[in-house]
Amino acid sequence: MTQFPFSAIVAMDDMRLALVLNAISPAIGGVLVRGEKGSAKSTAVRALTAVLPPVDVVPGCRFSCSPDDLDPQCPDGPHPRNGAGASQRRPARLVELPVGTTEDRLTGSLDIGRALTEGVTSFQPGLLAAAHRGVLYVDEVNLLHDHLVDLLLDAAALGTNYVERDGVSVRHQARFLLVGTMNPEEGELRPQLLDRFGLTVEAAAPRDPASRAEVVRRRIAFDADPAAFTARFAAEEAGLADAIAAARDRLADVVLDDAALERIAGVCAAFDVDGLRADIVIARAAAAHAAWRGATAVAREDIRAASRLALPHRRRRNPFDAPGLDEQQLDDALGDSDDEEPDPPPDGGGPGPRDTEGPDGGDNQTRPEPEQDNAPADPRADPDSAASDDDRQQAPVGQAPRESVAPAGDTFRARRLEVPGKGQGAAGRRSKATTNAGRTVGARPPRSPSAAKDVHLTATLMASAPHQLRRGRTGPGLLLEGPDLREHRREGRESNLVLFVVDASGSMAARRRMEAVKGAVLSLLLDAYQRRDKVGLVCFRGAGAELLLPPTSSVDAAARRLETMPAGGRTPLAAGLTEAHATLRRERLRDPLRRPLLVVVTDGRHTAGGDPAAAAAALRKDGVAAVVVDCESGPVRLGLAAGLAQALGAGYLNLGSLSAGGSPSAARAADGVSAETLAGSVRAYRGDRKVA
Repeated sequence: MTQFPFSAIVAMDDMRLALVLNAISPAIGGVLVRGEKGSAKSTAVRALTAVLPPVDVVPGCRFSCSPDDLDPQCPDGPHPRNGAGASQRRPARLVELPVGTTEDRLTGSLDIGRALTEGVTSFQPGLLAAAHRGVLYVDEVNLLHDHLVDLLLDAAALGTNYVERDGVSVRHQARFLLVGTMNPEEGELRPQLLDRFGLTVEAAAPRDPASRAEVVRRRIAFDADPAAFTARFAAEEAGLADAIAAARDRLADVVLDDAALERIAGVCAAFDVDGLRADIVIARAAAAHAAWRGATAVAREDIRAASRLALPHRRRRNPFDAPGLDEQQLDDALGDSDDEEPDPPPDGGGPGPRDTEGPDGGDNQTRPEPEQDNAPADPRADPDSAASDDDRQQAPVGQAPRESVAPAGDTFRARRLEVPGKGQGAAGRRSKATTNAGRTVGARPPRSPSAAKDVHLTATLMASAPHQLRRGRTGPGLLLEGPDLREHRREGRESNLVLFVVDASGSMAARRRMEAVKGAVLSLLLDAYQRRDKVGLVCFRGAGAELLLPPTSSVDAAARRLETMPAGGRTPLAAGLTEAHATLRRERLRDPLRRPLLVVVTDGRHTAGGDPAAAAAALRKDGVAAVVVDCESGPVRLGLAAGLAQALGAGYLNLGSLSAGGSPSAARAADGVSAETLAGSVRAYRGDRKVA
């Protein structure tokens, strides 16, 4: 299949430069391309292999050993040294890692065919072996299972793949150019995994009409006649390939002196970067950039270009910050320009260094401030008073209740709230589940031998081994029968339906707690967004409750409804719980495998409507997993939210415990509430009186 030429890609200078630098020096650590859909991310990666220098390999070696650097522990070795036919040249490979791959397909496993037919233990190489000395491409890397990302990045960092499984113990070289692409709208990578990528770039379609028209023009021409279009750019492709090969040869001779190292360290310190990986990546990328320019020493412009690609994803203080870099701050950290003029770039064409920042795709986590209500604030609303705030929010008889819209507070990285037990819902990242693509945690017999799909080879062999003599085995192969078969028992994570029930009564508005509450719920929404949950939003205030947003996969819609949600009036807690229960029952009919998680955000008061005890008992009887987030503040606290948590059989948290750095036990018990307060709260929810 003909690939779109790398040199024919319009704009995308940062992305092309990052790919070229890693092609010159794979030790940089790979490239993560973040960007909107349809921004040529995959096209650029697949086109890169056409301009990579070919590689010399040992003929017949499944692990692509180099004749000049033989691996003494290669599973296909030992290899002859400098003998006849000891070298074979082939193009660099592009190996694609599917999102739904398994651990044994990635790292390699026991050769099932030989084990069953010959009775011998033999290693079957995986995708890491196939990608050695080539490109390993992971599209939608943010959707890859976390344990596979761990294995992948460990192999990339070590340059070696270690396999200890299924009765085999193997190690082999695995040095490759790692490229991952992702759309931030579908969730983020964990910060510790994000840091493992050497460089990152933001890919966005050009906004200039002329550039966009040229992109369409070239794509149409390529689709109409791929061979003619490729021939049109053949000279540029050949020149770019020669330039990359020449830069590889020059790289070992590039001088990185102490002054350059101190300048790199100063830049990383100025941006308050954690760890030292950024310093090492910038040093390697700057050397590759100097070799790309044809220079003999690393200069200021090389460090600047490398810093622009290595720092944006490392300066994020939490996963909700948009990656980016203040270029003025970078120039200040770099100091004065070098005295000597930089060497000109080579004549090979292709992407070169740039001094201007490319378009910022962002991750769309920054939200506009909602419009403020122009109604005057109630002068009697004292945030430190323990009097009834609901009563203050009541308008005079015959007038509508006063309402106000508070802005959302700061977001933070929220802790993961889970549904107890194991489910079987849609794949996600929240609660434990029995899945077909998770980590293997054991083996089990299939429902019937004919229904066996994901066969666990080691467990099958162990089940059949004791019966070989009785079955009359005489050859090397094993005699298997239906009862011997075992399937993988895999454990992964599922997505859930997270239904938020938010107290929007006057007690929340008068105490000026609504800003913090909205910030906390927004943080939980962003967490649900990254874990691919469905979300819904119920609010209760005044005389009843309202389903502001039916369960949906659009977390952005939930955030918009939350930010514009008014507050005021009394607290009909029972109505909120009843509306939530009805919503969950409807959703159970639509999607019975998706387990719900109810998140009730309230201070526990109920000054209007019926007694919430009955509604809480109905939810508990239905087995709805719930968490109560206590919003009560001030010197005098009634502990009513803890009583609600007990009535629901739910976990209990306060606003301060929602952060991922909170106590692990905070979501399981009301451990911060005294026994007297808790007992009184439970009695209040079981009695007939209302709590004011």
